[in-house]
Amino acid sequence: MAQLIKMQDYISRYEQDIYRYPTQFARLKKQQWDKLKAAYSAGELDRLYSDHTESEAQVNFYPPQEESKGLFKKVKGIFHRTGKQGAEELLIPNLVEDTNVFSLRFPFRPASLDELKQNFLNQLLRFQMKWGSSTLREKSFVDQSFFLDERLRFFLQRFPDTFLVLYKPIFLLKNAPVEVEVILLSPIDAWCITFLEAEEDAAFMGSSDRFWVRRHHKHPDKKVLNPLLGANRMTNIVSQLFELYEVNMPIKKVILSRNGYVDYPEAAYDITILDKRTFPEWFERMRAISSPLKAQQLKGAQALLEYCQTTSNLRPEWEVEYNQTEGNEHAAP
Repeated sequence: MAQLIKMQDYISRYEQDIYRYPTQFARLKKQQWDKLKAAYSAGELDRLYSDHTESEAQVNFYPPQEESKGLFKKVKGIFHRTGKQGAEELLIPNLVEDTNVFSLRFPFRPASLDELKQNFLNQLLRFQMKWGSSTLREKSFVDQSFFLDERLRFFLQRFPDTFLVLYKPIFLLKNAPVEVEVILLSPIDAWCITFLEAEEDAAFMGSSDRFWVRRHHKHPDKKVLNPLLGANRMTNIVSQLFELYEVNMPIKKVILSRNGYVDYPEAAYDITILDKRTFPEWFERMRAISSPLKAQQLKGAQALLEYCQTTSNLRPEWEVEYNQTEGNEHAAP
């Protein structure tokens, strides 16, 4: 499962520490899947089930110590302690439940390991989107359409954990917001991807003009905006930021049509066209990359995140504490 490090202008914990969160997420995900698979293989999956028709097994994702270090004084009003056999446990109500605890819910007992894995990935996807649009202190209000976005699901569920995704990020350049499509950072290169998809088997006639022509045997010809306009803009942004931060990573410009065909014989050498004929081979080659996260990859991700626009709000728990703190400071003599 590729990691969503930025989506539109939603806040991202990866912005806080790009060198910690990718490895943390991949490690915790693997740990929890290994436990679940071991329970299934040993025939002990039933122990995860309650007496209800739905079962629930909790998978805990806790924020790193660095994020909460030094913050306990600020949030002491929202912490409470519970004693258990003489020991005290520190709990964060709602905060952990919202973004750091992932609960598996099985509406039925999986009939196979593949079914169990798909159920795990489907529910982890929703959790990761929340986890990737919030921090310990802040959260963004995510448009619900993203949870049903097939393209986003494709990138997150079909690529390895070591791939980092910026999905429709909004860059703030010279105080002007610029939204692009998809930036996929593999351990070895950066892919600036522009989609060009319509009906199944649609064909796109490419040219240097402002508009291309879409053709389909069941529909009349239609003009579509030249996808290279957006692809060039996105690639230029990535190139400039990589150069600014001295990121040594190849950048690939891609026109992607998974269900159709692209005919553009005069395409420039720096354009990769992936259509129904060439996409499957590229896709399998990308999925076969077993390289771990690389330093240049993380450095490139940090460079991009530095210039992404972010819109967020304090969590209610923090807002209450912040207001109380402000009030106490004003009341002091």
